[in-house]
Amino acid sequence: MGKYIIGIDVGGTNIQGGLIDPHGRIVSRAQVKTDAPLGADKVIERIAGIAGQLLEQSGVNRNEVAGIGAGVPGFIDVDRGVVLSAANLQWKDVPLAERLNNLTGLPVCIHHDVRMYVYGEAIQGAGRSFKHVLGLTIGTGLAAAYIDQGRILCGSKNMAGELGHIPMRGEQARCSCGMQGCLETVVSARGLIRQVTEAVRSGRPSRLAGLALREPGELTADAISAAYDEGDELAAEVYRHTGRLLGYGLAYAVTLLSPDVVIIGGGVASAGEKLLAPVRETLQASILPKYWSHLKIKTAQLGNDAGLIGSAAYARTKLDPLPE
Repeated sequence: MGKYIIGIDVGGTNIQGGLIDPHGRIVSRAQVKTDAPLGADKVIERIAGIAGQLLEQSGVNRNEVAGIGAGVPGFIDVDRGVVLSAANLQWKDVPLAERLNNLTGLPVCIHHDVRMYVYGEAIQGAGRSFKHVLGLTIGTGLAAAYIDQGRILCGSKNMAGELGHIPMRGEQARCSCGMQGCLETVVSARGLIRQVTEAVRSGRPSRLAGLALREPGELTADAISAAYDEGDELAAEVYRHTGRLLGYGLAYAVTLLSPDVVIIGGGVASAGEKLLAPVRETLQASILPKYWSHLKIKTAQLGNDAGLIGSAAYARTKLDPLPE
């Protein structure tokens, strides 16, 4: 299909867009605040506005664009193009594809944002030389996706991949989903912050104590990573525990799916080896040697571009070619 595609990544804070050429390269970018409290209609208008901005910036005519691919958080009815529920956006049963089509005049495909991120990494990023790719993003929460020889594994009701909501033995924290001890109550930015804050309040010494005892929002995952680099023992302990727990969680997924590579992305993954070293150690000890012998653990390569590239590439597989 010798056409451009618009890739959109809808987040709780920002909406990012990219105009992708027929070779998978981003030729124009735009970003706006999501402002979810304004309601679904206003957010969708902003998405449509990004599409127009991308064309204006690039000089590409609308008839040169095959359509729009959008990655959206939450539970998605991919076939109908409906966002069934998205807590971060405060959406329920929003027919995003239809509304965006009405505003732009372009065909629209939507999918889960983490699947689009991992799909992008699988075709152009850290997973491009592998057939069986398990990817996850660690940010505010934790979610995963599996790309098997170019196909996105969605499962019944498009609910596959919620790795963050596996309860882990010994963990007691209440998860935002309503369950207790979910993996993402530890393996996430919120999980790191919670662990440090609880330890400081219990009397553990740390250079992070001042931040942890201030108003919520003062302590960040980046601050915990920096404290680790400065020799803070509590920060090191928290990363060891977080990495070990992720290793245990991945052991289930690796044994079930037998990927060639596990790609770890998202903001928390920027911590690098301080997180990945205990992940590797625990995962190797928790799976059969035959799984480990062919498995690679890699960090994501494309950053925020992964979602744009993945959304556009997915849309390209679904949209019929337009006449040249």
